[in-house]
Amino acid sequence: MPNLNLLPTLKVLLETRNVSRAAELLHLSQPSISKQLAQLRREFGDELLVREGQRWLLTARAEQLAGQLGGSLSALERLYAPPAFAPAECRRVFRFASSDYVAQHILPDICKALAEQAPLAAIDYQLWDKHQLPRLWELDLDLVSTITDEVPALIHGRQQGSDHLVVLMGAHHPLAGQPLTLEGYLAWPHLQVSGGGDKDSPVEQVLAPLGRQRRWFAHVPFFQAALEILLRTDCLLTTPAHIAWLLAERHPLCFAALPFATREQHYHLLWHQRHHQDPAHRWLRDLAWPILSGHLQQGVAASRQQLGIEI
Repeated sequence: MPNLNLLPTLKVLLETRNVSRAAELLHLSQPSISKQLAQLRREFGDELLVREGQRWLLTARAEQLAGQLGGSLSALERLYAPPAFAPAECRRVFRFASSDYVAQHILPDICKALAEQAPLAAIDYQLWDKHQLPRLWELDLDLVSTITDEVPALIHGRQQGSDHLVVLMGAHHPLAGQPLTLEGYLAWPHLQVSGGGDKDSPVEQVLAPLGRQRRWFAHVPFFQAALEILLRTDCLLTTPAHIAWLLAERHPLCFAALPFATREQHYHLLWHQRHHQDPAHRWLRDLAWPILSGHLQQGVAASRQQLGIEI
């Protein structure tokens, strides 16, 4: 098989027609260049350069190669050059999955940034199912924003931050403004938002060993539905604090600390290894991550301050 590593040396030799000068330009020793010239002669079955007094002359084969080599090397260099990415020229459809909460409250900011920097690109947003994470390799998705404690092999990611669970209720609720007890927490009907990441297992891990359980009033797929039910009933919704804070800021709702400790939930922006080196993908995740992380961090800080928890 031809040794393509010798082609740059051949190009310089044909241009300079001088072994000493070629060695100087390539920062190699003259014996090293002479050795490579001998290899090139064997590979091409031709002398390539012949000595005539103080000069080196090109053979007919070398003259032919000189005319072909420039374009060939340029093509090889382009082959190995890192792919360029210009956001303003990008027409790619980026596929992103997360919860309906992200779709309503964070995705618009991501779309705004996308429209400003890559106006020809598009977003295909899908609701995320936490059970899909081990199968991310076979899904047509670029990015996933989700709650998870473990990141599977071959999946890359950046942690957006962590949050804890609180109890969200209507401002009219009999428990509003009162410290919450376990008995009070279990006495009222509960809502569950089934879409998006895992928001309830930390509670079950506490209640199950006690032989206690919540009384479910409704399981709904979207936060907007849960919000409307909270405004009309005496249900409780256990949800991440940054979400409770934002919803309580915008609607007649309030939130309280859980009457028991639960493990924190960790938010990640994830992608499969096959996308990791893609310049367009790298650009997208660099665009999305600070928006997602910033939203989370703002809500976590504000909710903790409201609950009197040390930040």
